[in-house]
Amino acid sequence: MSRPLALTMGDPAGIGPELTVKAWKRLRHQGTPFFWIGDASLVEGALPLQKISSVEEVPALFPSVLPIMHVPCAEPVTPGQPDSRNAGAVIKSIERAVSLTQRGEAGGVVTNPIAKHVLAAAGFPHPGHTEFLAELCGVTGQEVMMLACPELKVVLTSIHVSLRRAIDQLSEERIIEVTTLAHRALQRDFGSKKPRLAIAGLNPHAGENGMMGEEERTIIKPAVAKLQDAGFHVTGPMPPDTMFSAAARPHYDAAICLYHDQGLIPLKTLDMAGGVNVTLGLPIIRTSPDHGTAFDIACGVSQEGRADASSLVAALAMAEEMSRQRTEWDRKGERYDPPRA
Repeated sequence: MSRPLALTMGDPAGIGPELTVKAWKRLRHQGTPFFWIGDASLVEGALPLQKISSVEEVPALFPSVLPIMHVPCAEPVTPGQPDSRNAGAVIKSIERAVSLTQRGEAGGVVTNPIAKHVLAAAGFPHPGHTEFLAELCGVTGQEVMMLACPELKVVLTSIHVSLRRAIDQLSEERIIEVTTLAHRALQRDFGSKKPRLAIAGLNPHAGENGMMGEEERTIIKPAVAKLQDAGFHVTGPMPPDTMFSAAARPHYDAAICLYHDQGLIPLKTLDMAGGVNVTLGLPIIRTSPDHGTAFDIACGVSQEGRADASSLVAALAMAEEMSRQRTEWDRKGERYDPPRA
């Protein structure tokens, strides 16, 4: 059996508690067990639960109760009304999940949604989960965001920065670095023997030979050429308005996108409910739902709310599969030997 997954609390005033309850009810008799690191009072009464002190307790308990590592909030929680005074508990939940996974007790980290502005009000210096996880793992600057659903995987060269900054930071080196990380993840964690990667253009019609922008000629094409010369199976730059079509998607395993919305808009349009956020470049596995805290519909667990747990269930399933693939990779003594661009 795979090691249990560590599920974080997320913002306690958001839909995280409701999603956790619904995910446990859906998965309790199938898949890898998970345990919740959060305030037990947030889910009390909605399902049977048991506080635990060790991950070793999880497999036996999971079919009958939700195992919880209790992390109390500092202030009472009102659904839909976030309170930055509870930021410490949110952060502690993430830190504990990462630590348990680093020690090999948990098979991966699955994060419930957080509210960046709420944490920032408490002095949290990171723009999101992704950057914080990279710091906790000691790989700051190496973190890369992938969004995945059955029809599409997109990998981003920049994450939580403005569009202007994303364009200013674009370089051959960054495209090559992100493509290499995506290639590694597809082999090690997704079982793709020879990953096919499509690199998006930045400008309309991929620049139209310089008529609509120079970045394709000066940055993207040189990066593609170096990757191809090194042995990567890459194509591009592809026109962003056509590369996500049903006809184009079967020809690559992942799309390398050059700014946040270029990748997230097509993926969320295709599968908002089942999309999963994956952080590449970490020594541990991390997945997350591809949506936010949804304070506007948060109602706690005292009533049947409108929050759809499909993305969290998909994130748990993907973390389980990635953990299984990586364990098998390690068992075989596989080593990643990338082409050298």
